[in-house]
Amino acid sequence: METFTQLESEVRSYCRNWPVMFNEARGSYVYDDSGRPYLDFFAGAGSLNYGHNNPELKTKLIDYLVNDSIVHSLDAFSVAKRDFLKTFGEVVLAPRNLDYKVQFPGPAGNNAVEAALKLARKYTGRETVISFTNGFHGMTLGALAVTGNSMKRGGAGVPLGHTATMPFDNYMDGQTPDFLWLRSLLEDSGSGLDKPAAVIVETVQGEGGINVASKGWLRGLSALCEEYGILLIVDDIQMGCGRTGPFFSFEEAGITPDIVTLSKSISGYGLPMALTLFKRELDVWEPGEHNGTFRGFNPAFVTGTAALNTYWRDEVFCKETLAKGDMVGDRLAAIAAEYPEAGAHTRGRGLARGLAFAQEGAAKAVAAAAFERGLLLETSGPEDEVAKLLPALTTSVPDLEKGLDIIDESVRAAVKVPLAV
Repeated sequence: METFTQLESEVRSYCRNWPVMFNEARGSYVYDDSGRPYLDFFAGAGSLNYGHNNPELKTKLIDYLVNDSIVHSLDAFSVAKRDFLKTFGEVVLAPRNLDYKVQFPGPAGNNAVEAALKLARKYTGRETVISFTNGFHGMTLGALAVTGNSMKRGGAGVPLGHTATMPFDNYMDGQTPDFLWLRSLLEDSGSGLDKPAAVIVETVQGEGGINVASKGWLRGLSALCEEYGILLIVDDIQMGCGRTGPFFSFEEAGITPDIVTLSKSISGYGLPMALTLFKRELDVWEPGEHNGTFRGFNPAFVTGTAALNTYWRDEVFCKETLAKGDMVGDRLAAIAAEYPEAGAHTRGRGLARGLAFAQEGAAKAVAAAAFERGLLLETSGPEDEVAKLLPALTTSVPDLEKGLDIIDESVRAAVKVPLAV
């Protein structure tokens, strides 16, 4: 590890919890340089919904590269981009009656969010964007301004303005706000809230602790935005591409956002790629007004197209994910029920799941114990109070059960509960 210690910045984080040298990866497993396997319930923070080195996608990628096909093209036309756009329109947009334009804003999720915020402000001529408690939208300045985590916000080094924070669903003592609070602010000229350009929301807050917004809350938010002429942005960077079952996480609520951000698993292979989708009438960009060198990474178009063709031409994959998610949720609930003294409880939808603890340090201890037993987990939430499960959607049921067995063992080993009197 000396090379990393000597040369790499102290900002590195995941390697501190997983102090091994990873070398290979296949399906739902990664292997260190000694050959030890680790079952992966992290999946590149949701970037590997179809597993590591998925053979269907890898074959397409290798064929593309072997033929000296173009790799870098900025926003010039290319066959790979054409094929991706055509497939995305046919497989994703048309069946859902979504008349969205597609923007390639850059390689990462924060690029998609920055483009969404910038477009909303340009279209409306307004500045303020409403975000929600415990939301996370990226580490660049615009995205940080709508992110709740104080540690991450503190790294900006400058004021983060032109935003307003409102309570997420269930934030206030488990209550579901009915939006009277926001309506009152919008109606009162003395509230101090300028009419917003947009609202940005995650339907399930991943980094914020696997906090799930109810369908009713999302529908109420959508209706309020429509009533007041506020654009609704859904950040589906981590929860999109099937993580909650349907391709988009907002489908279950029956809403149609004005703008949607996608990244992480949209390339299907862990390759950098991001999309900003928006209703056709919002496309008020001037040519080159929002730019970037790595908007046309053609290998990602190739694997993204392969993922759509392989998994999203019918409803089978969605149904399998929902069934797996129910199984994982039931098992986690059974584990949590054994530790009421630690305040253990479950959260999540689909294959985005969390085992949360009121006991300080419990989730981090569980993740550490799981790593020792060959399972990769991360934690989330403002106090790292949630052991977070993001397995690849292609993970087999036996491997899911194996991982849950390890979690069960890890909780028993790590969580301290008071002795019975």
